[in-house]
Amino acid sequence: MITTAVFDTKPYDRDHLQPAAVSGNIEWRFLEFRLTHDTVPTAKGAQAVCVFVNDQLDRACLAALADQGVKLVALRCTGFNNVDLVAAKELKLAVTRVPVYSPYAVAEHAVALLLTLNRKVHRAFNRVRELNFALNGLVGFDLHGKTAGIVGTGKIGRIVAQILRGFGMKVLASDPFPNAEWAGQHGVEYVTPAALAGRSDVVSLHLPLTPETKYLIRRETLDLMKPGAILINVSRGALIDTTALIEALKSGHLGGVALDVYEEEEGIFFEDLSGQVLQDDELARLLTFPNVLITAHQAFLTREALADIARTTVANLVALDGGRPFVEGSVLT
Repeated sequence: MITTAVFDTKPYDRDHLQPAAVSGNIEWRFLEFRLTHDTVPTAKGAQAVCVFVNDQLDRACLAALADQGVKLVALRCTGFNNVDLVAAKELKLAVTRVPVYSPYAVAEHAVALLLTLNRKVHRAFNRVRELNFALNGLVGFDLHGKTAGIVGTGKIGRIVAQILRGFGMKVLASDPFPNAEWAGQHGVEYVTPAALAGRSDVVSLHLPLTPETKYLIRRETLDLMKPGAILINVSRGALIDTTALIEALKSGHLGGVALDVYEEEEGIFFEDLSGQVLQDDELARLLTFPNVLITAHQAFLTREALADIARTTVANLVALDGGRPFVEGSVLT
């Protein structure tokens, strides 16, 4: 029996983790708050903790977990920028992630954001509910014949590119490790980041957050983008410098922004704050722009993706309990 403390739990986590563990000997301890150094004591007696993107696994938190006898940190996500991997290795804590889950979930959400923002579906929906059937201010543009720039051509970026090619868009791509064979098959052209920014009507980000990619989109990058271009981010919030983004929106240089992630989303996204005053001034400012669309980190939220995440997470927990190897590709330390 392996006791697992699951932090930042939502109903959909329970609904998928429990059925996935029917053949495993796992005792679940579901906790609705995030894991931080202050909340580590609630994991007492657990051999593993299961965490998500906004849990704070810094050195102090990891050391406290190790002191309590925790052996495994199982991330139920792909990104791991919130974990101090150097400290985890020193503390002999195993850290695993979900290396692959339905890439279609995130890719399709990116395209949904693009379509909604461009054709102002969200604004039209609100108008019609108030019996306002006027069309003023709802003009968009045809995607067909326009140019999309895909920054990062991993699984998700490639799927977005292929979907947009289906719309009849020309697709440019930028990646430190270009996939020439795939690009040739799908009519995608690899270019430099500067060329992509300058030629694209739509720019979509599909990169992990690393020290090299933090603030990839900043004032200088935004200045290179075509006037009126749309920017999409379904990856990690800190790929974009929010202060510079707001300035580009205020100046009218950007045509629109659609975000499923935000650099300071911790404590905001995944929570119901409808009865409170929003304390984040930059997010509050973004929400005032008519050409900004924000969803609360829900790109992964499909039945298929949640089932994939649960299967990999449970398999790693069961592997720890049985002394077997973790799922291939999931081991970080």
